[in-house]
Amino acid sequence: MIDALQNKAEDAASFLKMLASAPRLMLLCNMAGGETSVGHLAEQTGMRMPTVSQQLALLRAQGLVRTRRDGTTIYYSLDSEIAIDVLALLQKHFCPPEEIQATKERAAAQ
Repeated sequence: MIDALQNKAEDAASFLKMLASAPRLMLLCNMAGGETSVGHLAEQTGMRMPTVSQQLALLRAQGLVRTRRDGTTIYYSLDSEIAIDVLALLQKHFCPPEEIQATKERAAAQ
């Protein structure tokens, strides 16, 4: 039982480390409204494309996001139920409702 609890604690710590980065949180929050392109993420966050790509690669390696390619454009979306739940909680407490709605509208417009 202790081993199982320790494994879960290590999984949770690893997950929280991925969220303990403002750039990654910004990317994840932008994806909370739905699938979005790398270029759109860079535009919405003000990050340079290489930075966005590096952070997305980390998130993908941890299984938090998935990709879809359409020609030369790569789209990212959330791929973790835990991430979706935690982001909803974070948005509730840290993001103004109008910003959440704007994020959803931007995602729908793509």
